[in-house]
This record gives sequence, structure tokens and C-alpha cells, in this order.
Amino acid sequence: MIIIAEMLPEDFIKRLDSQKYINKEALLKALEEPSPVSIRTNPSKWNFKPVDYESVEWCSNGYYLFSRPSYTLDPLYHSGCYYPQEASSMFLEHVFRQVCDSSVGLKVLDLCGAPGGKSTHLSNLIGDSGLLVANEVIRSRAQILAETLTKWGKGNFIVTQNDPSQFAALAGYFDVIVVDAPCSGEGMFRTDVALSEWSVSNASHCSERQKRIVMDVWPALKEGGILIYSTCTFNPEENEENIKWLTGRSNSESLQIDISLYKGVNEIDFNGVSGYGFYPDRIKGEGFFISAVRKLDGEESKAPRVQRFQELKPSKSETDTAVRWSYFSGERLLRRGDEIFALPCSIENYLQLFHSLTIIRPGTRLFTVKNNDSIPSHELAVSVNIREGVFPENEADLNYSLAYLKRDNLNLKPENRGWNLLTFSGINLGFINNLGNRINNYFPVEWRIRMDLPRAGNENLIKWEMYGNGNS
Repeated sequence: MIIIAEMLPEDFIKRLDSQKYINKEALLKALEEPSPVSIRTNPSKWNFKPVDYESVEWCSNGYYLFSRPSYTLDPLYHSGCYYPQEASSMFLEHVFRQVCDSSVGLKVLDLCGAPGGKSTHLSNLIGDSGLLVANEVIRSRAQILAETLTKWGKGNFIVTQNDPSQFAALAGYFDVIVVDAPCSGEGMFRTDVALSEWSVSNASHCSERQKRIVMDVWPALKEGGILIYSTCTFNPEENEENIKWLTGRSNSESLQIDISLYKGVNEIDFNGVSGYGFYPDRIKGEGFFISAVRKLDGEESKAPRVQRFQELKPSKSETDTAVRWSYFSGERLLRRGDEIFALPCSIENYLQLFHSLTIIRPGTRLFTVKNNDSIPSHELAVSVNIREGVFPENEADLNYSLAYLKRDNLNLKPENRGWNLLTFSGINLGFINNLGNRINNYFPVEWRIRMDLPRAGNENLIKWEMYGNGNS
């Protein structure tokens, strides 16, 4: 969508006249331009970069594309090789690396995680030793968050569905809390939704809600812990004024970030607190604000006395199957009903979260036990921790891959009976089961492609090249 100034709310334009750091005419002109197209690749799965691209300078795996591909028609998107993400928001990586030490096994909360862009980014940033709790209060959006993280495949996450106030029960638990707060959306004014929902009263309502969210979750941050706050709006009331409000009501300090390499990023100094503004006339991206605060006091995290229920542990044969099929530790397995999960943390750590939060995805579901048989899950298929060589692989072309993702009937004839993996460009798409007389498609029904499929051609897809030598 391309907007013109006359389409923008009059009250918004008036505010820009007196707003520090903003060049009104340049910003309004920039909002008339099309939104940049950007993606972030998943280095745990995909060692390629786009052929035609420009790097997002503050993100190691971020790329601008010169045209918008068809994500729905790309099997690599469905298998978690990359994620479409707005470039400005990728600055989270630069902030995180400056103020956090990911080598020590951080416990990180992404409080407002859906649809999953920042959660997948954090999943990579914290590494295998870290624990990511990705939360979303709205159930339908929490399911989308779980889907996004499942496809990303890192296995270091738990997905929860809780109001921010419920995290207060985990006093001093998290090393880092990321709050990408619901906002008035001025930075996304190149979309119909953001324009239609904006009003002065709604912006003020967002500011008050943001204050409540931050203060509700504040007890869960440990002493010395970092809160990273962001919005996609230009409104000072929702940005730097909220950070000043927080530091005035807590024992905390605003942190400065070195932005010397990024000339288009604006440092906002508001009465001693620092924030960083992204304006479309100065950077290639949408409007964005981010700030970091360190907590200077707080309660020490105390694990509650919880019984280690024997029924949480899989049987020996189930543990053997999990270890045979994956690289996950046999010490971190959970049986929930008939499903076997690999946890990103110890059982004791999981129980601490379980007794305080509503957990909708405790980790990576490996398989379901049914009539003494083990049915491998789609989550195992797309996990980076699936053990190589256990399941026969069947490479599919683009049209067959899309038929699989749509859950159409399949006519592939695998050589091996039983459970097989379907792959595209060497990347797992999911499981099929060869029964001899038919092939059963085990791609999740709720994730299937719903649009009518054209006869797909590679011209709809991103073209890739390997880092170093080789092409794809």
C-alpha cells in the first residue's frame, strides 16, 4: 500500500510539527514509498543467502529483497528456513548483543511474542544453552506463535498463554525480558489496518496499557536483569516517556547502546533516559522504537517445593525411542498424556514454570504413543535435533512439495515402507507413511495451504546461493 499525506490522521500530522527528532516533511514523503521487503534466515537450518539482496546492516542474517516473493508457495518458508520480518525490528539483535551475555545460559521471556518474528530471533541469539519462554495472552495468536517456533526448529523454547500479571509469581526468574508492546502502530502507517485503528484516544490508551504491562511483569526480572522495550510507533507518549516513567517508579537505569555504525538510527535523549528511533526517511524500514533498562534490585528466584511426579517421566522404551530418533537428552523428556516431549530445560525447571503459567507447548513434541506404537510428530520432522539417517528421505520437486503442504493426495512411491521424510532442497518438510497400497500425509491439517495452487514455477520463489561456493 502507498499512502499520501492526505490519508494520514490530521492529529498525527499536527503532533509531528512539535515532535523532536522528526523531520515532518521528509517522514511524510517517505511514507508515500512502498514498504521494504525483508527476511531473516535461519542459520541452524539454511546455509544460503538470497542471490539478489541487500544486507540489513544491524542483523547478521537479515536481508532486503528487491521484490516480494510468494511465501505461501515456498516450501522453504513452511519448513522454517527463513521468516519474513520487518527490518527495523531486527535491531533487537544489536541491542541484545550489547547488553546481554548469551554464553551463560540465559532465561529469556518474550512477553508479547506473536506472531513470532522476535521469538525466532531470540531463539537463535540465546543458543542451545538458553531457555526462551515465548508468551502471548490471546489464545489464537499463541497458537500462531507456537507454529512459528515449531517450524524454526531450535528446540530451546516453551510457549505460554498468560497475562503479564501472572508472571509476577516467578519473582526474579528471568535474566532478560523483551516487551514488544502493543502500540498505536504509527510506524506501520503504510498498512490499512494501522491507519484505520489510529486515534488520539487509542494512542493514550496504548500508553497506559504499556505501563501496566511493564509493571506487571517487572517482578519476574532478576536483579541485574535487562528489560528490552520496543514499539512500532513514533509517539513519545508510548516510547521515551514510558521509559522515563518506568525508571522513575523502579530502581533501574536506562542503558546507552553504541549506534556509531548506523548513521540512520536516531538516539533519543529524554530527561536522562535513552531510546533509539527508526524513521523511514533515514533508514530502510518501518517506524520503530527500542530501549533497554537494567533492574538494580529485586527478589532472588526461589524454586517452589514441587513433587517430581513419576508419571511425568516416559518409560524406558519411550526414552530409548526418543534418543534413537533425536539428539535431545534423555534426561529432559516429558510424557504429557500420550505425547512425548523434549524439554528445553530440566524437569524441575519445567515444573516451576508449570505451576505458575499456562503452558501450551512445553518443548518439542517427538512422538505420540498409540496402541504400543510410536507415531513421530511433525515437530520432530522440522526440528534441527532430528537424528540424521533414522528415517528414509524422499526428495520432492516444487509442485509435489506444495501438494504435500496442501494435504492433497500423494502419488510418490517411496522404496521404503513405513515412516519416511519428505524433503525439498534437502530440507525436511514432514512425514509420510508408506502403507504399501497408499501414502498417508502427516502434514498438520491446521497448517495446510488453503489457497488454490497454480502450476508453480521457480519464478515465484527466492533464489539462493550458498555462503562461499555452491549454488541453490
